[in-house]
Amino acid sequence: MKLNLMISALLLLGACSSKKPDASKAQLPKTLEAAVNSKYRTEENKKRDIYRHPRETLSFFGLKPEMTVVEIYPGAGWYMEVIAPFVAQKGKYIMATPSSNPERPYTVVNEQKIQKWMSLHLEVSRNMVVSTFNLPKAKDIAPPNSADMVVTFRNVHNWMTNKFEKEAFASFFKVLKPGGVLGIVEHRELRTKRDPLAKSGYVRESDVIRMAQKAGFQLVAKSEINANPKDTKNHPQGVWTLPPSLRLGNKDKEKYLTIGESDRMTLKFIKPMK
Repeated sequence: MKLNLMISALLLLGACSSKKPDASKAQLPKTLEAAVNSKYRTEENKKRDIYRHPRETLSFFGLKPEMTVVEIYPGAGWYMEVIAPFVAQKGKYIMATPSSNPERPYTVVNEQKIQKWMSLHLEVSRNMVVSTFNLPKAKDIAPPNSADMVVTFRNVHNWMTNKFEKEAFASFFKVLKPGGVLGIVEHRELRTKRDPLAKSGYVRESDVIRMAQKAGFQLVAKSEINANPKDTKNHPQGVWTLPPSLRLGNKDKEKYLTIGESDRMTLKFIKPMK
């Protein structure tokens, strides 16, 4: 079952449920700290907070519970578990995701994980929207000028590899309200040579800023929240050498576990009011 059909089924199930909506909503987190520590997150995902710093990152972007938030390419829902419950009472969470493809098994697995999570948390999923976002010919994520925030985590290199970055940033700009925020976390390349296809998975900060500005965004702040000085960037399998991928398997595994997840830039942009 596709995710958009899953939404309809969950809404119907929620409408027929004997559980009172007020009782379920009372359990929803009211602060970011509560959302990060909530029952909505798997213990497996919580273990990665030491590398991903979700509370600090989302606070830096300025996330508020009344916002309409679009997450681009949410993967298996790591940030969804934090954002969707936090905005469920007053705002809205929109998941912009590519169609699952049996030729890319991880996309099918990701969809199944999200479906399972949504089925377990109807009080959240009844206020979620799934938007199919297949680049480069993507339809609008949501109505133009309707979102308060767009966030994406470690995806810019994918769009560069497939030469979709122009279409991606244009879509983000279109869906945001004037004054809306674009928050980006991406693997950071520190070497001076530009890799236009981001084959290593690392991207120069200056290139991300350039792409966003070309689409019309204004850079307002940078943060070192997700920096990792242990990451030398010089790995045999690029960023995927490091956890959680560990593409070399057991070869030098302890070495890469000691390094931890990649060094990452954290950038906040706005769509200008005029």
